[in-house]
Amino acid sequence: MAFVLGLTGSIGMGKSTTAAMFRDEGLPVWDADAAVHALYAPGGAAVPKVAGLVPEAVVGGAVDRPALRAALERDPSLFPRLEALVHPLVAEDRERFHRATQGKADIVVLDVPLLYERGIDRDCDGVAVVSALPETQMRRLLARPGMDAEAAALLIGRQMPDAEKRKRARWVVPTETLEEARAAVRGIVAEIRGGAAAPRRS
Repeated sequence: MAFVLGLTGSIGMGKSTTAAMFRDEGLPVWDADAAVHALYAPGGAAVPKVAGLVPEAVVGGAVDRPALRAALERDPSLFPRLEALVHPLVAEDRERFHRATQGKADIVVLDVPLLYERGIDRDCDGVAVVSALPETQMRRLLARPGMDAEAAALLIGRQMPDAEKRKRARWVVPTETLEEARAAVRGIVAEIRGGAAAPRRS
């Protein structure tokens, strides 16, 4: 049975870059964001479900994410209803990933921004959290197009605090520099393969 490594971290912490480093080590990585994008794309399984809930959020056969976000801001009660429709589809995609990699990898990575918030950590043998200094996180966010300090603070405030994630995680990947992040990634892989981090799932 493959070791299931959960990878998470707050926005602007360098999670996507770190996920790529695990891929560089030859590990299969399931990307929750990519799964949602595929579900929202033309022909995606979530499109008709979203159309039934928020018709104006489907344009040209695909989910228009800005339109969906605007609808959710207008009516927050749509959030749980949307999640009830989309999350089972995301879970199905994750299960397909597990089936596709079964017997082909000794370690698989689940890259999930809201891993703790969604309780997906319970399906992992260990969790690695990417982390950086608050000023580094804010600098990275402000470098994104259309982002200002108020919007960045709002995004950060909606997520579980970095300190809480670090406390709950088995490993922390520091991302102040690419070198220290890559060293941490390689250390985690070596530790798991060395048997020091055996699977805890039955």
